[in-house]
Amino acid sequence: MDVSSFGKKMTSTSGIGRLMEDLGNALSQNSDMLMLGGGNPAHIPEVQNYFRNSVEKLLQGKNAFEKAIGNYDPPQGNIEFIETMSQLLRKEFGWNVTPKNIALTNGSQSAFFILFNIFGGAYKNGKEKKILFPLAPEYIGYSDVGMSEDLFVAQEPLIKHEDDHIFKYHIDFDNLKIDESIGAICVSRPTNPTGNVITDTEIEKLSKLAKSNNIPLIIDNAYGMPFPDIIFTQAKLTWNENIILCLSLSKLGLPAVRTGIIIANEEVTDMVSKVNAVMSLAPGGIGPAIATDLIRSGEIINLSRDIIKPFYYNKVQAAVKQTIHELDGVKFHIHKPEGTFFLWLWFPDLPISDMELYERLKERNVLVVPGNYFFPGLKKEWEHKNQCIRLNYSQDSETFSQGIKIIAEEVKKIYQ
Repeated sequence: MDVSSFGKKMTSTSGIGRLMEDLGNALSQNSDMLMLGGGNPAHIPEVQNYFRNSVEKLLQGKNAFEKAIGNYDPPQGNIEFIETMSQLLRKEFGWNVTPKNIALTNGSQSAFFILFNIFGGAYKNGKEKKILFPLAPEYIGYSDVGMSEDLFVAQEPLIKHEDDHIFKYHIDFDNLKIDESIGAICVSRPTNPTGNVITDTEIEKLSKLAKSNNIPLIIDNAYGMPFPDIIFTQAKLTWNENIILCLSLSKLGLPAVRTGIIIANEEVTDMVSKVNAVMSLAPGGIGPAIATDLIRSGEIINLSRDIIKPFYYNKVQAAVKQTIHELDGVKFHIHKPEGTFFLWLWFPDLPISDMELYERLKERNVLVVPGNYFFPGLKKEWEHKNQCIRLNYSQDSETFSQGIKIIAEEVKKIYQ
């Protein structure tokens, strides 16, 4: 068996494998590492108590635990969870959503692997379609999920400075090109890595462009409403049958249960279910078993609005304040933190690459994520890609405080 070409492809990917290896090694081998990289949500005691109670209720129920771990769900996912989810969406947003509009996957990463390879790559007519990211930077996890080479194309953003240190990316609609080579448009909202929340006007324009070109608009809503609702600005959640909306239980505080939720027209959810059947027989049932009652009661909304959102809002305010203080005297910018639990730092005149900064910080036991990983599909050379880093502020305050002090020390050394 000749696997050389496959090996070359895998070793030439954008680096998410190497990054995940670094993160895993840091967690297992170096207890002193300050983890400002990675995407783990915070362990919020009140939230974990909700989940603990859900698990205890599951264990006490008659055959509920045995059913959750001992039976396959259908390829579409757990039926009770899906029905409960459709009821929540109808109640909260008035959408005409039925259980047929929902399919589950083994986490969001699996969802995007399925969706990108359905709408992108080789078609039966011999044409190749691409997935368009209208606003770079975008989520690192998209980078390597294509089964075809060169699956993505991305649009460089407009940059608006709001003050000396805060800026925001916007979609450059004047230069956005959509032709028959585009199979789908995709945005994350709020955006990992920057915390950007694309405006309602931008979403409306993208939705109209997608519909007029007869392609779907895929919205990665892993941090958004109705849960975990880590959004710190005004934003309306939109869905129609031309939009594929992707939710997740991960950022709610359940990343290990690997539960992704796709809301789409019936044709799409049917295709996703068929791929599930081939890839994994069925999505896992533990996540739905833990979360169904929280969704049915509406407590998942209260949990998100009253505990999770304020928790992260308070942390980001403190993180931005300390970052500005520690980096005093250095030219830097922070993307306006409108959601998620990340800070995106931009050093415009950085005399070294983001990768070298990453390695220097790792030597000092601080793990961040280099910014260049977050530009899948952006082919043009742009120095901005190598001037940014992503920080996760969801860890305890002391970890972030120590980490940003070391980052500031190292950056100041570099600029000297």
